[in-house]
Amino acid sequence: MMNVKVLGTGCASCRSTTRLLEAVAREKGVDIQLEKVEEPQDIMRYGILSTPGVVIDGHVVHAGGVPSRQKVEGWLQAV
Repeated sequence: MMNVKVLGTGCASCRSTTRLLEAVAREKGVDIQLEKVEEPQDIMRYGILSTPGVVIDGHVVHAGGVPSRQKVEGWLQAV
């Protein structure tokens, strides 16, 4: 199971990123554990300056803006 974290304070882009990750995981049959990290001090620990951020299995893979569907598919295929 992949551990996926969405870093952001709950803005529209953060919610869109969360929905996109859930949808792609469901479509691809990939089992993910999705966690939302919303506290600014927790987000800052990952060293990103713009949200939303995406962390997969402890590695920051994206920061700033909603990622493209193709990027998300690539991340979830790398299992």
